Amino acid sequence: MNRPPIDAETNSPEYQDQVIQEKLFDAEIPGFQAEFDPLEAERLGAFTEDALSEQDALDSTIDHVAEVNDERG
Repeated sequence: MNRPPIDAETNSPEYQDQVIQEKLFDAEIPGFQAEFDPLEAERLGAFTEDALSEQDALDSTIDHVAEVNDERG
């Protein structure tokens, strides 16, 4: 993937925060579809992982199977 060179001014956290703030203001306009790139979305917490761990999911499935077996007798 070819990317343009990174400009030191636009790569600063202060500048990025300003751009994100402006996009958030734009997003409040009814009908306006503000677009956030993946890095901006991540900075806003859009990809915070809060799912069950794989082990917790497996444990809950086993509990459910045991409950079904109890109900069947």
